[in-house]
Amino acid sequence: MISAICSRTALRARSMERCVSSIVELPKLQDFEVQNEPVLGYRAGSRERAELVTELQRTADVTEEVPIVIGDEYIKDGEPRYQVMPHDHNRKLAKYYYASDKMIQKAIQVSSEAQKRWDRTPLEKRLQIWQVAADMMAGEHRQRLNAATMLGQSKSVVQAEIDSAAELIDFFRFNIFFLKENAKYQPISENPSITRNSLRFRGLDGFVAAISPFNFTAIGGNLAYTPALMGNAVLWKPSDTALLSNWRIFNIMREAGLPAGVVNFVPADGPTFGRVITSSPQLAGINFTGSVPTFNWLWNEVGKNLHHYKNYPRLIGECGGKNYHFIHPSADVQSVVTSTIRSAFEYCGQKCSACSRMYVPRSLADPIKQGLLEERAKLKIGNPTDFKVFAGAVIDDKAFARITGYIKNAKNNPKNTILGGGEFDDRKGYFVQPTIIETVDPLDKLMVEEIFGPVLTMYVYEDKDLSKALALVGSSTKFALTGAVFASDKKFLQTALEELKMTAGNFYINDKSTGSVVGQQPFGGGRMSGTNDKAGGPNYVMRWTTPQSIKETFVPLRDIDYPYMRD
Repeated sequence: MISAICSRTALRARSMERCVSSIVELPKLQDFEVQNEPVLGYRAGSRERAELVTELQRTADVTEEVPIVIGDEYIKDGEPRYQVMPHDHNRKLAKYYYASDKMIQKAIQVSSEAQKRWDRTPLEKRLQIWQVAADMMAGEHRQRLNAATMLGQSKSVVQAEIDSAAELIDFFRFNIFFLKENAKYQPISENPSITRNSLRFRGLDGFVAAISPFNFTAIGGNLAYTPALMGNAVLWKPSDTALLSNWRIFNIMREAGLPAGVVNFVPADGPTFGRVITSSPQLAGINFTGSVPTFNWLWNEVGKNLHHYKNYPRLIGECGGKNYHFIHPSADVQSVVTSTIRSAFEYCGQKCSACSRMYVPRSLADPIKQGLLEERAKLKIGNPTDFKVFAGAVIDDKAFARITGYIKNAKNNPKNTILGGGEFDDRKGYFVQPTIIETVDPLDKLMVEEIFGPVLTMYVYEDKDLSKALALVGSSTKFALTGAVFASDKKFLQTALEELKMTAGNFYINDKSTGSVVGQQPFGGGRMSGTNDKAGGPNYVMRWTTPQSIKETFVPLRDIDYPYMRD
C-alpha cells in the first residue's frame, strides 16, 4: 500500500516538474534495495574467526584513551575513569572522562549551531555518508566493533555479531531505505500549472539528547545517528559500560564524512547530564533506552520546564520489560525448552526482551522442567573469548548485586524453589549462573519485577485454570514489551492473540521472545516499557523530523469576490 501511494505521488511530482519552474527543489533519490546483513558463522578455520581472534588480542592488549568530543575539540580533562572487562574486572579496556556542567552546556551550544548548517545539507549527501558508514561497519571495521563489544560488554561471539555487526549495519541501511520511501510522498496538486504543493523534512530546532544503554552496541548507534540522519544535531551520552564500542561507532561516522558538531560524544554522570539538558531552552528531543525511573525523571523534568523551551521536546523511550512465555497444554515441549533457554539466558538475560517469567500447565510441567534443567546444565559461562562459552558475565558490580539479591531472596522465601543454578561469584568477573526458579505465587516479585539478569521464574497453573492464568499475564506487571505463546491449538492461539493484545509490543507465536530483526520485527513496547516508536521500522525516522508543507502559486490571484457573487 505504501509503495503504491509513493508511486502515484512520484508520478505527480514528475508531472509538476514538467509543468512549472518551482523554487522548491525536491530531493532526487535513487531507489535503494535493502536486505538484512548476513550473520557470519565463525566456524573453525573461517576467515572471520581468524580476523576476530586477532582483533580481540589487539584490543585487549591496550587501554584505549577515549576523550570527550565537542565539535572539533577533543577533551581529556578531569578524573580518569575506566571501562573494565566484566568477565575479568581487573583488566582495564578504556580510559575516559566525564563532561562537566560547563562542557555539556558548551556541547549544547555547538550542537544547536551545527544543526542549522547540517539541516541545509542536501538529503542525498546525508544518505551517502550513511551508506559509506554502513559499508565500513560491514567491512574493515566489523571485527573492531565486535571485539570492543565482546570485551567491554562480555558478549559471546554470536551475540556480538548479531548486535555490533548485523543489527548496527541494518539500522543504518534500513533507515536510509525508510527515509527514501517516506520522501517519495508528495501532497496532491490538482493543477500543478497553477499551484504546486510539496512537503519537506526539517530537523528539530535545537538539539537532541541521545542516552544509550550498555546492552546493545547497535542501540547506541541508532539512538545517536537516526536523529542526525533527519537533520538534527545530537549530544550522545554513551553508557559507561559500552564506551569503547560506542566510541568506535563515533569514529566510523567521522571517517565517513559526518561534519564536526553534528554528533558530540559526551560521557557524563547521568544525573548531571539529565539536569543540564532538561534545563536548556534548546532541548528539542530525548532519545532514551534505559530504566523506568530514569525515563520518568526525565519526563517529569521536561514537564516542569515546558514554559522554558522553544519547542515541545519529543520524548522517545524504551524501558525494558517483564517478558513472558505462556505455554498451552498443546505446546511442543522441545520447542518450549529450546526457545526459553535461549531467550532467558543468552547474554545473561540482559536483553530488554529476555524471557524472565513463564506460565506452564500442570500437564507439561514435569517434561518442561526436566528439559530446562538438562539444557541449563550444558551451558558454559565464562570468558566470551572462549568460543565454547554460551554467555559471559553480567555487566558490572551494580548489576551483580541487584541480580544476586533476587536469588538470595528466593532462597529464603518458602514460596520459591530454586530448581537449577543459584550460584554466583564476583572474585574475577561478575558471574551469575543461569538460574531457574519455581514459585507457587504468580504475583511474587520474581514474576512481577524486572530483574535484567539470568533468572527465569516458572509458575505452574492447573490446566482447568487456563483462562485465569492467561489473565495474569497482563494484570500482574506494569510492562508490555515482548511475550510469546506456545501452542498447536489454533483456537487457543486466536484467543491468546486477542486476550494478550496489549501485553506486548512484540508478540511471538511458537517462537522465543527475543531476536527481533531490523525491518522484520520493528521493536518497542507499551505501558511502562516505553513509547513504542518501533525502532527498525518505517515510522521511527519520522519521529525525528518536523515536516513543512509548502504551497507555491504561479498564477496571481486577482479577484476578492467569488463568481456566484456576480450573478
